[in-house]
Amino acid sequence: MTAGSSTSSLTLEELPMRVGAGQFMDPTPERLRYVKQLGGSDVLLNMYQVDDPDYDHMPDDERVPLSSDGPWSVESLCELRERVEAEGLRLAAIENVPVSFYEDVMLNGPNRDAQLAALKETIRNMGAAGIPIFGYHWAPAGVWRTGWEETRGGADVSVFDGDAIDTEELTHDREYSEAELWANYEYFLDELLPVAEEAGVTLALHPSDPPMERLGGVPQLFRNFENFQRAMNYRDSDYHGLDLCLGCWSEMGAPLEDVIRYFGEREEIVYVHFRDVSGTVPRFAEDFIDRGNYDEYALLKLLDEVGFSGLMIPDHTPHLEGDTDWEHRGRAFTIGYIRGMLRAMRAERPSGT
Repeated sequence: MTAGSSTSSLTLEELPMRVGAGQFMDPTPERLRYVKQLGGSDVLLNMYQVDDPDYDHMPDDERVPLSSDGPWSVESLCELRERVEAEGLRLAAIENVPVSFYEDVMLNGPNRDAQLAALKETIRNMGAAGIPIFGYHWAPAGVWRTGWEETRGGADVSVFDGDAIDTEELTHDREYSEAELWANYEYFLDELLPVAEEAGVTLALHPSDPPMERLGGVPQLFRNFENFQRAMNYRDSDYHGLDLCLGCWSEMGAPLEDVIRYFGEREEIVYVHFRDVSGTVPRFAEDFIDRGNYDEYALLKLLDEVGFSGLMIPDHTPHLEGDTDWEHRGRAFTIGYIRGMLRAMRAERPSGT
């Protein structure tokens, strides 16, 4: 999977399978040093989590300020990348779309083309700034959780229980059909993917979370293997692939070995959210990486077998004693666990491989 230019002397394709961190908007020196101290090599920044973000911590450009809807300038993105590199890390990706995309782009609202024009400019500017991946989702109902419960040692984990809430209560103006969502999604790809290809930026699609058939009157397109196949086959491109969220696939109850073999052999796995859950839809709970539905070490070895050599991040983790909102302690556990598995896997290889 082509993923644009790299911030190291190696291209992304030449780098080994490795661990980093993400899911934050505040790339402060302290946060970045923490990731480095854990042995992380890369960061992914989630930059579109709210309608009116506080970007005081971000580099700015008087001509094109950073905003939730407008484009981000090359200068601002370069400064952001350089901030990450100053702490010895790579800025591998920016994840998420503006909240306003839910109505305007995913549901074909009145500002669809204006929103897409801004994102196209941001993608072009990401390519020029050397930020190689844009991760996105297509779930206008958003991420749903219904509560919290305790797991090992009293650690708190988020829970989704579809039987405990009204999943059909409308989140938007009306019910939408599957055909409408597919038409909107294909329009999005038709508009954005040629720009990404020209800019050398790879788009990476995240599953619906939770992968229910419908939520809030809106179909969850990316809830199963078949729909991901359709998305990847819609346009033949080296610049479109999967943000392989193992937790979401685990929520589906999907045959993860088949998923990894299929998309891995097609070189369509861009990066991995390495987490797991206990249970499947309509009810599951986030859990420790060693307590979920799948054999985490077997999947890591399978990723290596199919030739995946990209970045893995913890994604969601349990909230441990004394943790922060970012679950820095839960992420430390998961990063250490994945690094340990990587070391064991490499030690098992025959000499010279």
